[in-house]
Amino acid sequence: MTAAEDDSLERVQSKIAYLERAIVELSDAVFRQHRDIQSIEAQLKAIRDRMAGTPSDELRTLEQERPPHY
Repeated sequence: MTAAEDDSLERVQSKIAYLERAIVELSDAVFRQHRDIQSIEAQLKAIRDRMAGTPSDELRTLEQERPPHY
């Protein structure tokens, strides 16, 4: 191989290594986002279940509410 071919091959190998690292980083980010979304969905479901289980006539009055500093 000539020096020009070696340089060209080295550039291609460097680009491949960079792209492989970027793919791993993006995959990790997608996995973390998926885990976070699952957690948020579970929290939302718990809130919906809690809200569905509270009849409107059992809602607290202003006198029953705790002050904001508690």
